[in-house]
Amino acid sequence: MAAYAAPPRIEYLRVENFRALKNIELKNLTPLTVLLGPNGSGKSTIFDVFNFLSECFQNGLRQAWDRRGRGRELKTRGSNGAVVIELKYREKKDSPLITYHLAIDEGTNGPFVKEEWLAWRRGTKGQPFRFLEYYGGKGRVISGEVPDAQDNRLDIPLRSADLIAVNTLGQIADHPRVAALRDFITNWYVSYLSISQTKIESESGPQERLSKTGDNLSNVIQYLQEQHPEHLKKIMLALSQRIPRLEKIDAEPMANGNLLLRLKDAPFDRPVLAKFASDGTLKMLTYLTVLYDPNPPKFVGIEEPENFLHPRLLLDLAEECRRASERTQVLVTTHSPFFLNACRAEEVRVLYRNEQGYTQTVTASDIKGVPEFLKTGASLGHLWMEGQFGFSDPLTNHGEPKRASPKK
Repeated sequence: MAAYAAPPRIEYLRVENFRALKNIELKNLTPLTVLLGPNGSGKSTIFDVFNFLSECFQNGLRQAWDRRGRGRELKTRGSNGAVVIELKYREKKDSPLITYHLAIDEGTNGPFVKEEWLAWRRGTKGQPFRFLEYYGGKGRVISGEVPDAQDNRLDIPLRSADLIAVNTLGQIADHPRVAALRDFITNWYVSYLSISQTKIESESGPQERLSKTGDNLSNVIQYLQEQHPEHLKKIMLALSQRIPRLEKIDAEPMANGNLLLRLKDAPFDRPVLAKFASDGTLKMLTYLTVLYDPNPPKFVGIEEPENFLHPRLLLDLAEECRRASERTQVLVTTHSPFFLNACRAEEVRVLYRNEQGYTQTVTASDIKGVPEFLKTGASLGHLWMEGQFGFSDPLTNHGEPKRASPKK
């Protein structure tokens, strides 16, 4: 693939009081991060943290909050505190680490931003300082390209307490660091792909980005045909290497204004409509469309890619995800040992529930015995299925993991 500017990278995530995530930290996040665990371990909940934050920026806090049942359903059971999401990220590889802290609570008038701040340390010395700080719609921000602790802070009240300061102020050119975070989060692509939705016949009209459900797949193929045919060729090549005898994909506008997605395979002359195509073929096509995006999202979330795909294709898909992670950050949830076999131990976060029912996580490389097994040629998927992780088994009590010996 052509050279691309290094994307922003999230290095750390902390979540409090979000359903089963009472207090969880994910440190040293990798460009490709894989969440592994049995059903109910919390994979989808962590995945939804990213989707929730994305929806807050794209559609507003109130809508994202209400869609999840408000505080009664969203907050951790038995807890009355605020929902807290904290990210640490870098805009570029060597740029300063920035911390974004967002705490949301609920009052008589609905959800509100209880606390929100951005902090960084400009150089290698000195203490981090907050260059944006808001409480309930009131706060201050330092403007300028490179905020400094000694700069003047501007008091800029927001119209209401349910507005997110970064999302609001990030639209103003005077706050480029704030704007960079807003652009980053609003650009995320967190998918909930549905095969039935990809088969829907849509109205003609090119669209640049695949929807969360994939219901505009034919429109994206039309866009690639017209604007980026070389990328469509790459997608076709990658797909044909995994789907035997597949020869061509196209999106054809009809006289009635509809758009037909068609797939042709050898030795037949006539292509078939997408609604009659293999579920696995369409699923792989949608993933490749996202991963080969000519202008990729800055963050991509893929949930349980093993559904509808042949197990042997999952190894290839994992490698495609890793290649795409050079241009974007990729988060995948899975319980497939086949996908896991293509992953590195430091990329895999294994989830389990403790005795209190709250989600916990450990990096696979930190599990006792796993690094030693891998050195002998074992693969992660086989180790997990054979119970070598010592926990996170759906057929036994989850328990606490045995930690690897500290590195000397």
